[in-house]
Amino acid sequence: MLTYNIFRMKIKISVILLSVLLFSCKTENENTPEKKDVSNKIKVAVFSGNGASPVCVTETLEALKIDKGIAGKAIDGHDVAAGELSKFDVIIFPGGSGSKELNNLGKSGVDSIRNFVIKKGKGLIGICAGAFMTMSTDGYPSLKLSGYKQLDRPHYNRGRGLVEFSLNERGLQHFPELKNHKLFLQYYDGPVMQLKDSTKKDTSELGKFVSDIHPDNFAPAGLTLGKTFLYFQNSGNGKIAGIAGHPEATPGMRWMVPRMARLVSNKKIVKYDTFWVRPQLNDKEIFFDRALRKREKELFYDLLSDSAELQIAAMDTLYSYRSRPAVRWNIGLLRDKNPKIRKHAAYLLMQAEYSAALPDLQTALKSEADQNVKKQISRTISVLSGI
Repeated sequence: MLTYNIFRMKIKISVILLSVLLFSCKTENENTPEKKDVSNKIKVAVFSGNGASPVCVTETLEALKIDKGIAGKAIDGHDVAAGELSKFDVIIFPGGSGSKELNNLGKSGVDSIRNFVIKKGKGLIGICAGAFMTMSTDGYPSLKLSGYKQLDRPHYNRGRGLVEFSLNERGLQHFPELKNHKLFLQYYDGPVMQLKDSTKKDTSELGKFVSDIHPDNFAPAGLTLGKTFLYFQNSGNGKIAGIAGHPEATPGMRWMVPRMARLVSNKKIVKYDTFWVRPQLNDKEIFFDRALRKREKELFYDLLSDSAELQIAAMDTLYSYRSRPAVRWNIGLLRDKNPKIRKHAAYLLMQAEYSAALPDLQTALKSEADQNVKKQISRTISVLSGI
């Protein structure tokens, strides 16, 4: 009898231990974030090494999220050296300093990038500084992947603002949503590109500068007008694209980044929600000349005023100027003491499509007591989480 009872006790203990083990496994599985399957997605690397602007890296990664068929990830020079590039279909070199990005790659890294495109048949996109890198300009360290050269290197820092460009018939085939619209993008010292061999017919150009960029007469007048703004061409077995402006930083046009990723990876074009496709949002060129830069700085200090009316007026004026840094200034205003300011900051972050502010918005929502502000923050989160 004693033996039987000991046996029954052992069975009970085993059942209890098994239950605990199963419960522990269940709890762990429930609390462990589910790994996202990216096997069927276009895998896009965004270069984040020295020389790449952290803001440009963030905004490029955020723009890629508009396309559910794309998985974006930041990679550094040491990742390229470690062979991580083999896991991707496309690499994007963002704004910043092209020569510094090239330096971070090192000469062996440059060879890896060229092999990635020319031999492996993968895609590459250069945005602003990244477009400088793609070209084959004499005397300028670059990847030498495209048939373009940079013009007027002495005035590379020619200015910033919202500039106008146009697409030709080939460009509209790739970006049909932009047909019958005047087109504007953020611009920040971007390249002035021209086909290196001018005797060849240029079949790779998709768009031209319409704006003549020379604020304060720092750069020569008439140089950018009619020059290449956007190109898309073969490079060995791969495809590359270069753009002088910053679509990732332009509300209504950020979707151009994932579209370019599809082009260089030779994937089918997909449509994007109309909230993201809003070329009509920008309707005039704006150059930050000396006077406007001074005004921008004055308006920044108005954001710190004790007058809510002055703050809101400054927020709206900066938005009308399409000031790039002002978009991020609105993040700090989510933490203002005045509910009117917090609400307006959330609204402008939505209008600017600044999805990088989602962590700040989610934190603000948790502590927000004002119901009107809470409603706007919730709406902004809902819209920006749609990507």
